Amino acid sequence: MSSRDRRDGRDRRDRRRKRSTTAEPGVSTNAEEKDHTPVDSETEADAPDSPAVDHGSNGSPAPDILDADADAAGDSADDGRAQETARRLNLSMSSFDVRAVIGTVRQGIGNLVGRPLTSFHMMLSLTVILTVLGLLMVLSASSVDGYSKDGSAYGMFTTQAMFVALGFVGFYLAMRVSPAALQRLSFPLVLVSLFLLIMVMIPGVGVQGGGAKRWIEIGGLTLQPSEVAKVALCLWGASILAHKRPGGTFSKELLLPLLPVAAVMAFLVAIQPNQSTMMILVMIVGVLLVFAGLPGRIVASFAFFGAIGFVAFAFVEEYRAARVFSFLGGAQDVLGGGYQANQAKFALADGGIFGKGLGQGTAKWNYLPNAHNDFIFAIIGEELGLIGALSVVILYVLLGWVGMRIARRSADPFLRLLSVTITVLFLAQAFINIGYVIGLLPVTGIQLPILSYGGTSALTMLAMLGLLANAARHEPAAVTALTRPKPKGLARLLRLPVPQAYKPPRAAVSRSRRERRRPAPSADRRRPAPARSSRVRRPVAGSGSTSVRSGEIHYPGSQPGAFRREQPRQPRSAAARAERSRRSGADTSSRARPTRRNEGETRRR
Repeated sequence: MSSRDRRDGRDRRDRRRKRSTTAEPGVSTNAEEKDHTPVDSETEADAPDSPAVDHGSNGSPAPDILDADADAAGDSADDGRAQETARRLNLSMSSFDVRAVIGTVRQGIGNLVGRPLTSFHMMLSLTVILTVLGLLMVLSASSVDGYSKDGSAYGMFTTQAMFVALGFVGFYLAMRVSPAALQRLSFPLVLVSLFLLIMVMIPGVGVQGGGAKRWIEIGGLTLQPSEVAKVALCLWGASILAHKRPGGTFSKELLLPLLPVAAVMAFLVAIQPNQSTMMILVMIVGVLLVFAGLPGRIVASFAFFGAIGFVAFAFVEEYRAARVFSFLGGAQDVLGGGYQANQAKFALADGGIFGKGLGQGTAKWNYLPNAHNDFIFAIIGEELGLIGALSVVILYVLLGWVGMRIARRSADPFLRLLSVTITVLFLAQAFINIGYVIGLLPVTGIQLPILSYGGTSALTMLAMLGLLANAARHEPAAVTALTRPKPKGLARLLRLPVPQAYKPPRAAVSRSRRERRRPAPSADRRRPAPARSSRVRRPVAGSGSTSVRSGEIHYPGSQPGAFRREQPRQPRSAAARAERSRRSGADTSSRARPTRRNEGETRRR
């Protein structure tokens, strides 16, 4: 037998030995080896002559064989543990139910959203997050410009922080004031805003900057009255439209006196000039009228003529026309009217996905004008990247959702109309600003709420968010939860007054009752045809009428045979009335009884 055959025989015996060591103790594998392992007859015959297994002097296996067997046993044990781990992992994965996990998460979110004070807590959280983010971005975007102008990188940031502090005071006061007091204060606030808008145009009082006169200086602080006009118009418009219903062809009940006062405000803002704020004021009036129930045809006509007016107003000033033409012309005017828009796109492109880092942007180094104001979203995209920009968009979407939730759950018509107006105002300003920064809209100059630099804007926007938080506390479920003997949580910390449940005024209650009692108008106003008679009527004796056949139509009060006796005119004097009664008594006594019975039957018929 050759050496190759002997080597193959040793390999077969080694494999059988390894299988026997990995088998369970007490179980023999000889039968399996005989059944499944082919054995060469020549190898078995020559096995005694071939040194297949080396033994020591005492008949035990050699050390190298023992080491090989130990290694094989360790490998097999490792394989067994790996198989057991895989089996357990498969069992755990098979028991993992994705639908159950999704259902549990949805139930948890539903329970969290369904709490009575969820709207109030979310409004506070969003306000704090937006304010802190706005202060950080104003500090980063204004540091270079502030250092070049004033010699300090913290000048603009300090001014913004002061107005934010005043804004939080306004936020807290707006949460404490009751809805009835807000309605009483709305018209005086409108008068104050009109007075401030007039003061802007007085020489020596109004402060001019950037080719426009939009500010006044009070106590060393610069105030922009057009921002105050936004809050005043929202409050007063919601107050006068809360309990009105559209009536008439042109709905004068809704249009007056809101439309004339808003037109005066818009005119005073337009002559500053400030087209962006004028657009916001017109939009506030439109939102108030739409949600107050103005007919769609009137809204469509106002929108059509308003769009024509805005387009015509955009071409009055040269710089506005340059912005429009640069937007329509794309990247052809990169150094003229489209310079800001193109630099904003470059800043967004440099940011990438994760951004350069807070404070590490380069567009604010005099490459992008107004980087801390109108184009602060470009700085956010450059320093915080796509993730930061999308986070800002998500925050505004959440703010819009919470505002609409508050408006939907409010029982007071005033708070409902006020909440939806403020929410639409925030969303419109945010997405118009983001739209012209990324190149989807022409540049309009509308600021990004809370995030852009602007003291008066931050003050008024925080006051509006306080009004939304106040409306959230007056939801029916929140009122029930806050009327506990001992308040807990933020209500106890802030020491806010207990909200009162909404009670509709008497005029609204009486009007609703009249509307419920009033029958519904029918589409067909014609006189309904009476039912046909199915029986044959007999002629009445002494009436001179003929028989009525079956199937004739009889209208009430004009039946054939039921003639009305003509009563004689009564005399005016007492003697004549006595003579008349004596004569009628004699005539009655002389009449026959059957005749009176026939007349009674005629009257009943």
